[in-house]
Amino acid sequence: MAIATLSLENDFQHLELAPALGAAIAAWEWKTENGTTPLLRRWDRKSPDRYTTACFPLIPWSNRITGGGFEVDGKHYPVKLNRDGEAYPIHGDGWLQPWTVEGRTHDRVTVTLESDRFDGNPYTYRGVMHIALQDDGMTIDLSATHLGDLPLPYGLGLHPYFPRNPQTRLRACARGVWLSGDDPIPVRHTSEFPAGWDYNQPSPLDGDLIDNGFSGWDGEALIEWPDRKLSLRMTMQPNSGFSLLFRPPGLAYFCFEPITHPIDAFHMPGRPGLATLKCGETVGFSTRFRVENISA
Repeated sequence: MAIATLSLENDFQHLELAPALGAAIAAWEWKTENGTTPLLRRWDRKSPDRYTTACFPLIPWSNRITGGGFEVDGKHYPVKLNRDGEAYPIHGDGWLQPWTVEGRTHDRVTVTLESDRFDGNPYTYRGVMHIALQDDGMTIDLSATHLGDLPLPYGLGLHPYFPRNPQTRLRACARGVWLSGDDPIPVRHTSEFPAGWDYNQPSPLDGDLIDNGFSGWDGEALIEWPDRKLSLRMTMQPNSGFSLLFRPPGLAYFCFEPITHPIDAFHMPGRPGLATLKCGETVGFSTRFRVENISA
C-alpha cells in the first residue's frame, strides 16, 4: 500500500511529510541550477519503517528506557518493547502512530497527535509539530501537553538522517560524552573524548560506531558538504545541553539528534532534562535549520 505524503514548497526548497507514518519527513531537498540536492537522506517511499525515513519526531521521550519502565512517587509505570531487535523501548510512541493535519499552506504545516496510553504505555498527551519553510531553511517546533491525571516525566527530540561521504564534516561543540558497555545504555560519563569522537572542531564522519549521548552541547551543529558547496547550521531553542550522535560505519548517512535529555535519563539521579508535567502542562522546543553556501 502506498503511503501518502504532502508537499511543502518555496523558491529554494522542497519538503515531503508523511503524517500517517509517525509524522516522518520523507524528503527535504535544496533547489539548485541542476535540479535538487538532499539536505536529509531521502526515504525510499516504500518501507513503512520510520528508520528508513529522513527525520521523525521523538515524543514523549527520546532514545531508550531500561528497567521495563520507570517509577514516579513509588509507582512503577511499565513501558513495552516497541521495535524488533531492540532490548529496550525506544524513542517514545509518537513515531509509531498516525498524525493529523491541522493546518497547511504551501510552505508550512501543523500536525497533531492525540495519544491515549498507546500500546499500554502510561502516557496520555497531545503532540503538536509545526514545520515552516523559510528562504534559507526551515524550522521545526515540537511540543507535548500532558493530559493524564497523574504527573509523568516527558522528553522530546528529533531524529534527522543526514547524507554523508568522505568529504562531509560536522562541528558540534560539547564538553562530555556518556560511554556505554555492550549496548547503548550509558555506564560512564567523561570529558575525555575517545579518539575520533571530538567534534568541537569540524571533523570527518568516518570511524568506528558512535551511538552515544553528549553533554554540554552548545545548541548548534554545523554540517558541511564541500563537494556540494553547501552547509547546514542546526540550532536548538531552548538549548537543553544534550545531543546524540549516531555514526554507523560504512553507511552513507549519520544522525545528529537534538534531544531534551540523556539516554535513560529516567534512571539517572535527578532525571536530567526530563520535565515532569501535570495535566495541562506543556514542554517543547524549536529546531532551526539554516542552509548556507560555502566554497569548495
